[in-house]
Amino acid sequence: MNIEQILVDNFFRYIAVSSQSDAKVTTLPSTEGQRELAALLEQDLQNLGYGETQLRDSGILIVRLPGNKTGVKTLGFVAHLDTVDVGLSPDIKPQMLHYKGSPLCLNEALNITISEEIRPELARYRGQDILFSDGTSVLGADNKAAISVMMTLAKALKTTPVSHGDIYFAFVPDEEIGLRGAKALPLELFPVDHCYTIDCCERGEVIYETFNAGSALLTIEGITAHPMSAKNVLVNPNLIAADFIGMLNDRGKPEQTAGREGYFWVTDLNGNQNSASVSVAIRDFDQDSYEARKHYLELLATFLKAKHPKAVVELDITDVYSNIAQAMGEDTGALDRLYKALEDLEIPAKTIPMRGGTDGSALSAQGLFTPNFFTGAHNFHSAFEFLPLPSFVDSYRVAWRLVETA
Repeated sequence: MNIEQILVDNFFRYIAVSSQSDAKVTTLPSTEGQRELAALLEQDLQNLGYGETQLRDSGILIVRLPGNKTGVKTLGFVAHLDTVDVGLSPDIKPQMLHYKGSPLCLNEALNITISEEIRPELARYRGQDILFSDGTSVLGADNKAAISVMMTLAKALKTTPVSHGDIYFAFVPDEEIGLRGAKALPLELFPVDHCYTIDCCERGEVIYETFNAGSALLTIEGITAHPMSAKNVLVNPNLIAADFIGMLNDRGKPEQTAGREGYFWVTDLNGNQNSASVSVAIRDFDQDSYEARKHYLELLATFLKAKHPKAVVELDITDVYSNIAQAMGEDTGALDRLYKALEDLEIPAKTIPMRGGTDGSALSAQGLFTPNFFTGAHNFHSAFEFLPLPSFVDSYRVAWRLVETA
C-alpha cells in the first residue's frame, strides 16, 4: 500500500464534502453536510467489508472493526465531522505545494501568499510537500486529516496481516460548536478500553490536559427615551455592556495569555437603544480557578444590577467541557501506550496543555479517559492552515502502531 497516496486521496475525497457546523442551529447534526459526510464514510467502510456500522439520526457514525486476537485491549479512535465556520468560504479547494523556503502563492487571482515572515513555523518544513487551501477557506485538516487517518487505517487492516483486538471508530458531529456530538456519543455502543482523539497540531504533540471551558451570556434591557427628555429616564444598555467588558480586562485575554494562563474572551457583542448582550468564553486549566472565574462574573452581574437599578440585567453561565486530566485518575494505560508508540517510531513527544478542547474533553467527563495525538497540521481556523505531508503520514503511523501493539 502507498500510505502517503491513500492518505491524500482520502483527504481530498472528504474535503470535497462541505461540512461546516452552525452554532445557530440546535439540532444534531447542525448541518446536513455533516450527515452527508457520515453517510459517505459508512458507505466507504461497507465497501471495504466492514458490516458493523451504525449511522444514527444524530449524525454519529459508530463502526466496529472486528479483531482477530483475544485477551487484549479494545481500542477506540474518534474524529469530528465538522469544519469550523470562521466567516471564510465553506467550500475548500485543497492543493499540494512543494516548499523550498521562498514565499508560496496560494491564490494568484487574489494575490494570497504565505511565507516564513508571516508563518515562521514553515521553516521547519523546507523540502517537504505541504497541503494548503487556496487561501479563501480553512484547509479542514481540523479534522478531516484525522478522518483520513482512520479510513486509511481501516483499509490497511484489510490488506496487511496484523494481530489486533476489536477496534471502534466514532465519527461525531459539531465538535467546533461545543463538542455536541461527543457529548451525545452512546458509550454503551462504543465499548472501548483505550480511546484516542486525533486532532490538532504539529508532529509529536500529545494532549491530555485541556481547558475547563464555559460560556456566559449577559443580557441587558435598558430604557429608551428621546434625548430631549432623557434626563433621569434613559438607561443605555450599551454603556452597561461596556462597564461589564471593562471589568474583565485585567483578568486575562486570549491575546495576552499563554501556557496554563486562563482568560475571559468577549466573543460577541450586540446592542441597540433598548437592549444589549455580551457573550464571554471562560477558560482555565485549574478547576478552582475556573470556578472562581464563574463566581467573578456573578459578582459583576450583581454589581451592575445595583449600579443600574432601572435596567434588567441577567447572567446565564453554561459549562461546555472540562479538563481531560481530571478524568485520568491512576489508570494511565491509554497514555502510556501512546508515549510508547511515539518512542517506537522515534517521534519526539511534545506534551502540551492544550489551550482549547477536544472531543476527548467530553468523553473524559463521561468517564472514558481520552488523550489526543497530532494530525501534523498548523494554523487551525485560519486561511493559512497547512498540513506537511510527512507529518500527516506520521499521524497514521502512530495510529497503526497503537493497533499492532495491542
